[in-house]
Formats: sequence, structure tokens, C-alpha cells
Amino acid sequence: MMDIKVLGTGCANCKNTQALIEQVAQDKGVAIALSKVEDLREILAYGVMSTPGVVINGQVVHAGGVPSRDKVTRWFEA
Repeated sequence: MMDIKVLGTGCANCKNTQALIEQVAQDKGVAIALSKVEDLREILAYGVMSTPGVVINGQVVHAGGVPSRDKVTRWFEA
């Protein structure tokens, strides 16, 4: 199971990123544990300066803006 965190303070882009990840994971049949990190100190601890950020299994894979569907799909193919 992939551990995925969406880093952000609750803006629309963060919610859209979370929904996109859930949708692509479901389409691909990939089991994920998706959580939301809204604490600014925790977000900065990952080195993410612009949100939304995405962390998969402890590694930052995206920061700033909603990722493209193609990019999210590639995360589940790796």
C-alpha cells in the first residue's frame, strides 16, 4: 500500500489534488493510504514552500499547483 500525503492548508487546489489522486488510484486499482497534512510546520519540514505538495512513501514528488492527471498516473506506474 502506498502512503500518500497531500500537504496544504485546505485551499481548493489542495482539495482538487486529493480528489485527483483518489480517482486515479481507484482507476488503476492501487491501494493507497491518503492523508491530509495542514500543519504549516509539518509542511515546511518536508521542504515544501508552495502548496499543494504531494509526498509518497516519505518522498516529496510534487509541490505547487495541481499535478496533471498524467503525472499522477505515472506515480502509480512506478
